Amino acid sequence: MLVSKAFTFDAAHLLPYYDGECRNLHGHTYRLVVTIDAPVQKDGLAMDFAILKRIVKEKVVDRLDHTYLNDLLQNPSAEHVVIWIGNDLKDAVPATLHQVDLAETPSSWVVYRGE
Repeated sequence: MLVSKAFTFDAAHLLPYYDGECRNLHGHTYRLVVTIDAPVQKDGLAMDFAILKRIVKEKVVDRLDHTYLNDLLQNPSAEHVVIWIGNDLKDAVPATLHQVDLAETPSSWVVYRGE
């Protein structure tokens, strides 16, 4: 069973190696979707949404919300941010981390699957 939970957080960054407008300081309201893969248990749940929410909030949202991402990563592109998030969550969730989606805008996002 795939179980997903969505989150939002606000953060600023600049892309120092990018030749375009995003080289300058700017911010996003990021939309994060974390999907785990787990079998349905006797209680009827694959994973309690409340548990997934607590883990992602503690490991990711609380650490990134209203921050300057360049303080965390040298080149905080969406790709590098979602890799950081995925790597941080892999061992934190009590199930298989299936996918992490990170959107900078409603029409632009990246997907992490552990690669």
